[in-house]
Amino acid sequence: MQTEKVINHIVTWLKEYATKAKMEGFVLGISGGIDSALTSTLCAKTGLRVLCVEMPIHQHPNQVTRAQEHIAQLKKRFANVTDVRVDLTPVFEEFKTEIPPTTDDSFLDLSLANTRARLRMTTLYYFAGLHRYLVAGTGNKVEDFGVGFFTKYGDGGVDLSPIADLMKSEVYQLARALQVPTSILNAAPTDGLFGDSRTDEDQIGASYDELEWAMQMQEEGKNAEDFGDRERIVYEIYTRLNKANQHKIKPIPVCNIPPNLKE
Repeated sequence: MQTEKVINHIVTWLKEYATKAKMEGFVLGISGGIDSALTSTLCAKTGLRVLCVEMPIHQHPNQVTRAQEHIAQLKKRFANVTDVRVDLTPVFEEFKTEIPPTTDDSFLDLSLANTRARLRMTTLYYFAGLHRYLVAGTGNKVEDFGVGFFTKYGDGGVDLSPIADLMKSEVYQLARALQVPTSILNAAPTDGLFGDSRTDEDQIGASYDELEWAMQMQEEGKNAEDFGDRERIVYEIYTRLNKANQHKIKPIPVCNIPPNLKE
């Protein structure tokens, strides 16, 4: 990959999009992870205003530390970057007191995790509306179009997606070139939605390198029977998630009414 040219291409794309939309800059959540670190740096390089928002909800201390380290570094490097911290823990806890109890808690943890992501999306759009900013998405290609590892109308609720055509390995290449803090480069990827230290690999059952491989194999028309034990397991994980999450990956379906029914 021609790293510098890709960086310049994304930065130009971001700036042109915002200018044509007559918007003043970008807002995004900073999680302490590699994707938000790269995206915020790319936005900063446009020269337009960038608001980095911390939105902890029972966040693991390591994630908070990494997020704060990145924001401090970014503000030191770019005069157009500002930040704000919104502690959403009390909002989340109050929400839990208002919802009715459930008799089946099989999906309770996942539903509450997705609620965290949607509270953050609402917060970002508050600032976007306040300052005429665009909400910049931080999803990469494997997450957004491979396994659908994001929350619909949570971290998936954005105005534009600058790194969604980059594999996770390519995200790391660009992040290293842009001097993202070493602590973030070395940290295991996590969505931080469960209030503990579980990683993306813990949840998915495969690493991003493995998922990239599986995505390529699917594009080449391979089948699970073509592989050995571990590869078969990874391929089956990928294809299962890809199929199950098509409702996230594909555009929202529209029920088209036949013209004769409207007469």
